[in-house]
Amino acid sequence: MRGHIVGRYKGSYSIVLSLGRDPVSGKRRQRWVTVHGTKRDAEKKLAELLHQYDAGSLIKPNKIKLGDFLLRWLKDCKPNVGAKTAEGYEHIILRHLIPGLGNIPLSQIDAESLQHYYSEKLLQGRLDGKGGLSAKTVRHHHVILHGALSCAVKWGLLSKNPADAVTPPRAQRHEWKTLNPDDIGRLLRAAKETPYYELFYLAIATGMRRSELLALLWRDVDLFLCQIYVNRSLHHLTDGQIIYQQPKTAKGRRMIALSPSTALMLKEHQEKQKIERVKFGISLSNDDILVFCHNDGSPLLPDSVTHAWIKLTRRIGLRGIRLHDARHTHASLLLKQGVHPKIVQERLGHSTIQMTLDTYSHVVPGLQEAAAKRFDEFLINEVKKESVEKFG
Repeated sequence: MRGHIVGRYKGSYSIVLSLGRDPVSGKRRQRWVTVHGTKRDAEKKLAELLHQYDAGSLIKPNKIKLGDFLLRWLKDCKPNVGAKTAEGYEHIILRHLIPGLGNIPLSQIDAESLQHYYSEKLLQGRLDGKGGLSAKTVRHHHVILHGALSCAVKWGLLSKNPADAVTPPRAQRHEWKTLNPDDIGRLLRAAKETPYYELFYLAIATGMRRSELLALLWRDVDLFLCQIYVNRSLHHLTDGQIIYQQPKTAKGRRMIALSPSTALMLKEHQEKQKIERVKFGISLSNDDILVFCHNDGSPLLPDSVTHAWIKLTRRIGLRGIRLHDARHTHASLLLKQGVHPKIVQERLGHSTIQMTLDTYSHVVPGLQEAAAKRFDEFLINEVKKESVEKFG
């Protein structure tokens, strides 16, 4: 008999599965599964377990807890992701997932447990006790859990991924602002009084990310052809280490054309930097020098640059404009000037044009209206031309 049912007490039954003999010890192996309900429920569960056993998908019970498994998974996945990404994973796992779910056995994790965890984090998930986490942050938790549990399925520790049956919170689109041409002029004039003028200028003129700007080397800049090549990004880890990473996608590694005025600004910046290099005894021919750095060639810290931007924008009355909004400003101005979204996608390094259209959907309707108007003008002209030819 491959399996049978044992009645325990009213409303509770035990299923006993015979799993053959252990190949090492020769002892008979059994698996006991408790079912609460009617005998008919137990018979249904027995048939289900036997089907799984025959299909080779019956998972052996294990005592590993979710917290221990997550630490094992984190260790294995670290070499396959960037250092900054791995640091984010580690923070979420150690500070949130393990305290919240870590003591539950891996085999007992279900959709209900995960859904409850998400709800609790939305209500009171902040580590400082001041309310809940944002929907976007909780979705990050879900992404990590889903990836880890998918790995558990591949490793044969789970028969299915319980995160598949969970509905994670929908992240609300962040309301960002853009600079108008007058604001850009005011900001850059004020920035000339700071060490960050050229950096802020290039951020607006190219739409490059902060991490890309800070990792830019002079060998990546072709002032003759007016081009910049984005090949890496700079990140500052919590332990103080500064690392450089390759772009996440092939689209992230890209060429950005510069306007003549932007190329001239960089040329002047390069000449000033050469003078500083002489003072510090740094080789003038060293193309590995960062475009934006301290006078001794050491990299700028990302948070320091952001704080300088915040201080500057507040001083000139542009509160609420983030450094990342310089990127949005660049893209929005191009789209409003009729530049094809495909070109904007390539300049920003978005993986797909759909990402560009989704991000700047509020700009696209205006472009659609302009296109319809131009088509209408074309159609009217064609009709007039036909009338003239027909009636002389």
